[in-house]
Amino acid sequence: MDDQQLAALKQMNTPGAGGEGQGAQDDGKREAEEQMRRDLLATVLDSAARERLARIALVSPARSRQIEGILLRMAQTGQLRGRVSEEQLIGLLEQAEEAQGSNTAKKGAIVYQRRQADPDDDWDFGL
Repeated sequence: MDDQQLAALKQMNTPGAGGEGQGAQDDGKREAEEQMRRDLLATVLDSAARERLARIALVSPARSRQIEGILLRMAQTGQLRGRVSEEQLIGLLEQAEEAQGSNTAKKGAIVYQRRQADPDDDWDFGL
């Protein structure tokens, strides 16, 4: 071990000082991962698909993260050939919607039931 690595280990093990340094390291690591994720998505998606995914992120960040995760997994396993177009992204969104719909109970539509006129109603007044 060289002196720099030893000093970093001592700083992490020292109470008080290590917490602040660890938090900064975590933030830096998280920022680096996020930048790598954005770079990989930029290489995988064409411009129209990237714009659509950005609009989806504005409306539904969870859905956007889900689709990004799927795309990154597909890129890492070699399932993607070339760049993903907007039409392919729409197809992926539809597949994810179908899969999510089958896993969770579908939200029921609101059904309005109107009262039927009662033939014995006294409120007729002979009109």
